[in-house]
Amino acid sequence: MKYTTLPDTDIKVSKICLGTMTWGNQNTESQGHAQMDLAFEKGINFFDTAELYPVPAVAETSGRTSEIIGTWFKKTGNRDKIVLASKIAGTGDYTAHIRSTGFSADSIHEAVDLELKRLQTDYIDLYQLHWPERDTNMFGVRDYKHNPDDSWKDNFNEVLHTLDSIIKEGKIRQIGVSNEKAWGTMRYLEESNKHNLPRMMTIQNAYSLLNRVFEGDMAEVAIRENIKLLAYSPMAFGVLSGKYIKGTATENARLKLFPRFARYSSEQSTEATKEYLKLAEENNLSLAQMSLAFVTQQPFVLSNIIGATNLEQLEENIDSIHVELSEDLLAKINAIHSRMPNPAP
Repeated sequence: MKYTTLPDTDIKVSKICLGTMTWGNQNTESQGHAQMDLAFEKGINFFDTAELYPVPAVAETSGRTSEIIGTWFKKTGNRDKIVLASKIAGTGDYTAHIRSTGFSADSIHEAVDLELKRLQTDYIDLYQLHWPERDTNMFGVRDYKHNPDDSWKDNFNEVLHTLDSIIKEGKIRQIGVSNEKAWGTMRYLEESNKHNLPRMMTIQNAYSLLNRVFEGDMAEVAIRENIKLLAYSPMAFGVLSGKYIKGTATENARLKLFPRFARYSSEQSTEATKEYLKLAEENNLSLAQMSLAFVTQQPFVLSNIIGATNLEQLEENIDSIHVELSEDLLAKINAIHSRMPNPAP
């Protein structure tokens, strides 16, 4: 395994982070424990969860993923060996079963306390805001269109003050954003700099061969401001395994179970995936290995969040850490990207 540190800290994290959002839905508790066992054995010390997991988020299973992590901590005694990231849910109909009060002070305090109980721990290493409260382009929306009727009011300072108080209580160590844009990221950093408030350390956004939107404004922000990317969906919901193109996807494959998750299923995404699959095979790589290695070796990426529903997939994904893409192969990837840029924003 390869390691780095959270920006401006001595907190060592693996370059591969274990994603967990299928546990409690597609995966059972015992399967989740087996995944954590394998990941830990292979050197992964960085796990990412969220209060709304598993996905799809419904009231009946809300928080179950974190509970599974908590029982693994209790069983193994490995809490102090893991850097643990979690998130407070943003607003919207999708999370109304959790709360509808956004990032108010009471909401953040409540979310942290409930998550600590589920995880059977007294601290979270990295606590993230899962998506912005304001109306902006995210989750597959390509362009920003201003909504003059958006009821959101600028509360960056208030949110940081609340997180500061929870850090001082010892319940969280560092903070980050997720599904955020350049403007929101810079506003948080501005408030931190002006008022000596905690600084956002990471940004967890989607990034893959099919979605390189981060390379626009956000890559420069990440490098110059040292707020590094935690890349989620590097396999584009399994599309970049090639299994849907090859017809080898099983009935419990994610997009067969939940076809409404269509972010990576457009005709353009399929055509681009065919090109990347052909290129990977020409270079004696699986599409999964090439896709994951591409993400991991980007200079703005702190850690690559992988997920799997079985141990065979998980092992292949973890072993991508040993794959280094050549300049020639990267040039060929970029040539495909130039012809078919960001089919799944």
